[in-house]
Amino acid sequence: MSLPSVVAVRAGSPAARAGLAPGDEIVSINGRSPRDVIEYQFLVDQAELDLELRRGGLELSAAVGKDDGEPLGLEVSSAVFDRVQTCDNHCEFCFIHQLPKGLRPSLYVKDDDYRLSFLYGNFTTLTRFTEADLERVVSERLSPLFVSIHATDPEVRARLLRNRRGAVSLRWLRALLDHGIEVHGQVVVCPGINDGAVLHDTLAGLLDQYPDLATAAVVPLGVSRYSKELGMRPHTTDEAGAVVDAVAEWQPAFVQAVGRRLVFAADEYHLLARRPFPDAHHYEGFPQHENGVGIVRAFERAFSGGGAAMGVRPGFFASIDGAPAEGYRSPRAATLSAAKVDRVRAPTAIVTGEYGAAVLDPLVDDLGREDVRVVAVPNEFFGGNIAVAGLMTGQDVARVLATQPERHRYLLPDVCLSQGRFLDGAVPADLPRPVEIVPTDGRSLRRALEREQP
Repeated sequence: MSLPSVVAVRAGSPAARAGLAPGDEIVSINGRSPRDVIEYQFLVDQAELDLELRRGGLELSAAVGKDDGEPLGLEVSSAVFDRVQTCDNHCEFCFIHQLPKGLRPSLYVKDDDYRLSFLYGNFTTLTRFTEADLERVVSERLSPLFVSIHATDPEVRARLLRNRRGAVSLRWLRALLDHGIEVHGQVVVCPGINDGAVLHDTLAGLLDQYPDLATAAVVPLGVSRYSKELGMRPHTTDEAGAVVDAVAEWQPAFVQAVGRRLVFAADEYHLLARRPFPDAHHYEGFPQHENGVGIVRAFERAFSGGGAAMGVRPGFFASIDGAPAEGYRSPRAATLSAAKVDRVRAPTAIVTGEYGAAVLDPLVDDLGREDVRVVAVPNEFFGGNIAVAGLMTGQDVARVLATQPERHRYLLPDVCLSQGRFLDGAVPADLPRPVEIVPTDGRSLRRALEREQP
């Protein structure tokens, strides 16, 4: 088991007063070595702490006095100190298998760890879940969790996961719900495998076996040009429409049985099917907003001033003192930069993916401003049916910006950045035109459009 390493110490905190410094490794807290940042928080909540540290190969001790529940004031290097529970499924639709070589190593890690589900909202299949895991989740109330369901038919689920344990692992979902753990589910639909009658069977299975799920999102698979799975292909327009219809058909049954819609189709399905989006109230508070469910209506409402800004939420690590922001919940840009242009009210272009352009075009038209336009970035890096703004790469953005006029404002959504870098490793400074990084929510975009450049 690796040791938690201190990466930052907040000034004036109990940790700072006790002399802790970046680079220190925490060997134990009151005689216990934490397995992960969840256990770490339970330990450091106490008022009196005896820390055993390792600094430059030397063993040190530090005594910390603070109030019960007062944050220690440390940020540690990782969320899991023992070993991330990796995924042993071999799903045909897994996007990690569709990544090209040469990207950041962290992008290739497949986890199936309930702790990362709790901390960051990662979806877990529960195929590696154990009795000990259940005992910990229930006793420590690690809730909510996020579970990949895909199908309630055992044989279909085992085929989708390419793992025979997939046929029985949903027993853990039932156990979690029986113990009052809030769980949000996900069904990734693969044409010809778990759509059509199988999807209807899955929705019936959710109502019959798991009506106490908090929500379930029905989302399409993404297929990049690097996919080697011949059975995986994008939805046709008619297939996407059939999924939208299936969800709409089952929602009244859920409302009648449990008092809420529970199951929702991802916005991408409405785009693919060329169907209008349901009204904002349909999404019942946008509980699966981060999974692409209701994101368009939430964006529109915030853009028009009718609702709160809703980008990607900070994640559950925000409540865990010391947990690092990892994965897609990492800080997007170190600073939200405003590129300087020489003109006041320079013509402005909103740079986004093809799906984003489809949503933004009518909103921009309604503004009635000839100085604002939307620039769509086709995703040639991933190819296939990948068209979301969050998967734009630096090379694709650079290719499109090179064809655009100079001395214009270019607004880029921060969702395509992680710690200031695109997926392909490029940074905004590499682009052929200066860009202004804007938070990916409707209110922030509207404010950026209304802001004059000096």
